[in-house]
Amino acid sequence: MEPGGAARDTCLKLEISTAGAEPIFVKGTWFDSHFHLSVTDGLNTWLCNATEEEVRERASQWDQPVSEYINLAEEYLGFQQPGSVYRFADAGDGQKRLSWTFEKEGTKLEWRWKCQPSPDDRKTTAEILDFLMDANVKLREEVVRKTRSSEQLKEEAEKCLAQSERFSTEKAEFESAVYAKFVGVLNSKKRKLRELRDQLSKKENLGKFPQEEEEESTDKTESFDEVSGEEKSEEEYPAKLTGTSKGVPSSRGRGRKKTSKK
Repeated sequence: MEPGGAARDTCLKLEISTAGAEPIFVKGTWFDSHFHLSVTDGLNTWLCNATEEEVRERASQWDQPVSEYINLAEEYLGFQQPGSVYRFADAGDGQKRLSWTFEKEGTKLEWRWKCQPSPDDRKTTAEILDFLMDANVKLREEVVRKTRSSEQLKEEAEKCLAQSERFSTEKAEFESAVYAKFVGVLNSKKRKLRELRDQLSKKENLGKFPQEEEEESTDKTESFDEVSGEEKSEEEYPAKLTGTSKGVPSSRGRGRKKTSKK
């Protein structure tokens, strides 16, 4: 393994901005402090091996840390960026200059890297094609996994939906049953309360009549006693008057017998 940590690989079918130019394939291998590029137009191939020293010098020219410089280069050569102008122009002696533009703080910048002809076009092309094939297989496997996972999620979602509907139906039925029982119990309680109220009312009525009769009887008795007393007084009153009156002669003899003197 080369110094600089684990590598990251990208491969881009790059549309060249120059009129009439054919697309090229750019494979990049990215490290923390340097990177490698392999380029093919389908017939010829080129290589660009950016060393740590070269990357550090370029990053210093643009006042950037090395990591930021490499991440930005990977962003533009790993995915074609809209608005960026890409060129792959001749640089003499079979060399090519790969360039792309971007804006930073309102200023349009252009980065260029020179690519040397590959010593073995067949090998370089095969490496690019192998990477594309492997990436394609991995993508297909990922699509299959995602599709199966999506189908499983769909089945689970349908099961959950059916279960939710069943729970909702059971809940509605349970609530209806409980409500019906509650209404039945409530009506029974109301009926019992009415019966108790009617019984209480009857008892009150039954207890009221004897009391009224007793009161009426008491009133009559008192009236009779009063009348009898008055009549008795009237009967006794003349008798007293008869015994004590001076103007009425007494029925008993009150004469005194005279004795003779001898």
